[in-house]
Amino acid sequence: MAEPVIGVLALQGDVPEHVRAVTEAGATAIAVRRPAELERVDGLIIPGGESTTLWKLAVAFDLFDPIAKRLKDGMPAFGSCAGMIMLADRISDGIEGQQTFGGIDMTVRRNAFGRQVDSFESEVILATDPGNPVHAVFIRAPWVEEAAGPVTVLGTDDHTGRIVAVRQGQLLATSFHPELTPDRRIHELFLRIVKEKEAR
Repeated sequence: MAEPVIGVLALQGDVPEHVRAVTEAGATAIAVRRPAELERVDGLIIPGGESTTLWKLAVAFDLFDPIAKRLKDGMPAFGSCAGMIMLADRISDGIEGQQTFGGIDMTVRRNAFGRQVDSFESEVILATDPGNPVHAVFIRAPWVEEAAGPVTVLGTDDHTGRIVAVRQGQLLATSFHPELTPDRRIHELFLRIVKEKEAR
């Protein structure tokens, strides 16, 4: 099987950091700013940033509808921080008219952990590796207020007990920024999801 090509939505956020993390996890990464680049990828990472800005930039770059369609058609995606919000079916405390790509049957609260000055680091206990917590960086992070039946809770914050990592089928989302630490387990999990999809 050919090495998967992972796109990193390059409208804002930690694009170089995600590209490096994907490369270190064992796949090819490309920046996605145009629909033609989106067509080349086997999976997409939606970085952090600001969810309302991400939405508006995706519309401005003619990427919103193509991404939403590819997600609906089964393309794997991983969203971190604001990317988690963009993969949520429902937003708590969103601005009027705010849209997301959707796909994960959950309600996410924007900036739930506080403002930029309230950024912190914590340990996240992963369902996939409960004996080895992930050291996680939270920056103006959301949390999951409600996750419905098809959503698997993968991680909770050791400090607050809030849901901060989820999976639904081929979609993965975290409140925190795994690209900002040397731990590549989240990116490796996403690559496994992409490869599983390609093998079907």
